[in-house]
Amino acid sequence: MEMLLSLIFALGFTLIHYFSKYMRFIKAIPRSRFLSAAGGVAVAYVFIHLLPDLNKHQQVLEEAACPGLFRFLENHAYIIALLGLALFYGLEKMVKNSKSSQNEQTSPGIFWIHITSFFFYNALIGYLLVREEFESVWGMFFYFLALAVHFVTNDHSLRKDHQDIYDHYGRWGLTFAILIGWTVGAFVKLEEVYISLLTAFLAGGIVLNVLKEELPEERKSSFAAFFLGVVGYTALLLV
Repeated sequence: MEMLLSLIFALGFTLIHYFSKYMRFIKAIPRSRFLSAAGGVAVAYVFIHLLPDLNKHQQVLEEAACPGLFRFLENHAYIIALLGLALFYGLEKMVKNSKSSQNEQTSPGIFWIHITSFFFYNALIGYLLVREEFESVWGMFFYFLALAVHFVTNDHSLRKDHQDIYDHYGRWGLTFAILIGWTVGAFVKLEEVYISLLTAFLAGGIVLNVLKEELPEERKSSFAAFFLGVVGYTALLLV
């Protein structure tokens, strides 16, 4: 039952990537209230679910006696989350610098580097849809809900950065990435320590990708919509 439900949610993710292009009500400046509310939902998911969940993954990593450098580090999960945040911040700066030197169009090389990173990002989300240990069916649904609205925000941002090339190639790659991640998860079960590392990395990436869309002043984001998204989704998680 859970496997079938995860497949339905994976297909739901792919439909969101496909139809987000046609959401004409979404505006960049002033920022659509829907995007601000979506950012609030994703932030609430990170702080109410993902970050507290890092404690569990931290215990897994400590018990696994990680080799090499991590053997001497105490907070493995939090360090991995920080690395995820730093990596996506570096990618974002790379894209912005490319646009500033080439007007508003990024180079094909920058585009493929950026899309490749989000390909693995989406594949990881698809994999965890199958292999994350959700407490209940509702837990899987809330995972889907938070990341569904997060995908809308990401699509909007990537389309703004890369314009037509994103619609021609990028969104299709990201759509298939979810299905590839789900398929791998359906047939390959990684050890718990690796799932903990992947989840921690994803948490850092989501934090950066959400906040970079809401914080810049020029976006003219709606605080009321953002706050409503935070409060509404938090209430759902705590019920």
